[in-house]
Amino acid sequence: MAKVVVFGITGYAGGHIGAELAARGHQVTGVARKLSTLPDGIAGEAGSIHDADFVRRVTEGADHIVVALRFGPQADEPQLIEALPSLIETAVARGARLGFVGGAGSLQVAEGGPDLVDTPSFPEAYKGEALAARDALVALRASDSALDWFYVSPAAAFGGYNPGEKTGEFRVGGDVLLTDAKGDSYISGADFAIAFVDEIESGAHRRARFTVAY
Repeated sequence: MAKVVVFGITGYAGGHIGAELAARGHQVTGVARKLSTLPDGIAGEAGSIHDADFVRRVTEGADHIVVALRFGPQADEPQLIEALPSLIETAVARGARLGFVGGAGSLQVAEGGPDLVDTPSFPEAYKGEALAARDALVALRASDSALDWFYVSPAAAFGGYNPGEKTGEFRVGGDVLLTDAKGDSYISGADFAIAFVDEIESGAHRRARFTVAY
């Protein structure tokens, strides 16, 4: 059993990941700025990832730190990347592994690029978030080797608007967007969580990004 702290527990991805962790018997602490009803078996803490003292306190004894937050600005808070230095320092000091719920925008549409976010059809409304998520991935790749991290990019059509069902079957890829025979790219919240928790348990992708889709 691992001790896992999930930032963004009340969000779509964070909620599914927390529930999957708890179902597998892990000790889960869920963090959000404002707590609401949490899945069974999850303890709650209210606070911000931008509060370094809070992060150090809430991650004490953690084996894994999961970040399932938007990368762009949220209300009165800055971009997530601004919290990375203190978050990385804390993770290294704790000997904890950092796991990020990334975006699909930084995935290549074909081997060698371009990235999805750089294609003409990428929605302008989501471009800022996608670019912020890509910047964070670049920063993680440039981080000191003392940091153990992984970053999971979901399929393009991932989110509460397209929840899907739990099947337990999906594909795992690298830096290229995965699509099905019709050219669609999607994954349910429950199956994304399975892949994410599988990585927590296996450690198969160390200091690396991977993607999951049907």
